[in-house]
Amino acid sequence: MRRGALLALLAAIAAGCGSGSGSGSGRATVWITRDRGSQVMHVARVPAGLTAMQAISRVAKVESRYGGRYVRAVDGLREHGRTAWFYYVNGYLADRSAAAYRLRAGDVEWWDYRSWRDPAQDPVVVGAFPEPFLHGYDGRRRRTVIVATEPDRVRVLARRLHASIAPPGSGQLARGVNVIAVGPGARTTAELTFTHGTSPGSPVRLAFSGDPEVLLRRWPFRFRYSVR
Repeated sequence: MRRGALLALLAAIAAGCGSGSGSGSGRATVWITRDRGSQVMHVARVPAGLTAMQAISRVAKVESRYGGRYVRAVDGLREHGRTAWFYYVNGYLADRSAAAYRLRAGDVEWWDYRSWRDPAQDPVVVGAFPEPFLHGYDGRRRRTVIVATEPDRVRVLARRLHASIAPPGSGQLARGVNVIAVGPGARTTAELTFTHGTSPGSPVRLAFSGDPEVLLRRWPFRFRYSVR
């Protein structure tokens, strides 16, 4: 893809259209990493109510273009070729410019500098758990159902996420809910995928195997796109 076309495509993905009104109370979190979270550059708390661009500009030195809608460089780390800055909110690849998304209390704004094959690849990532199950996207949160063969082992998790519990194959899952499928496994794996739709805020499924106690502690896989 030619450079001009790439920039236009990235701007279109980032710009989107419209944004909800945000609350100015509470705090949000900003993460800045590179190479799919393998190197952490900044972790900070900012006031809710800021735009995503205002928030990252409080944490790092930012160079922007397209009237301040597109991040070109952070702390001197500049886009080049097929390497660029992408941002997520609560695990979703954002669908609008950083100047258009307004943070709510509890939101996790995650910027990652990475290579890409398709600018829309990796549309949801697991490293911000318990997001998006707690705060959703753009102020809209979906109901969550935890599917588990051992319900007693996930009851505390369900309370923390305001979720319900269902046994496997129960047929109780509505089309628009988020799902956390907890299964046994000799090692821990975790992957977040869409179930219906592909836009930020669409319902997702977290496939988790291993000890569910891991989901109750400080998430050890922060900044990871997936755990396999």
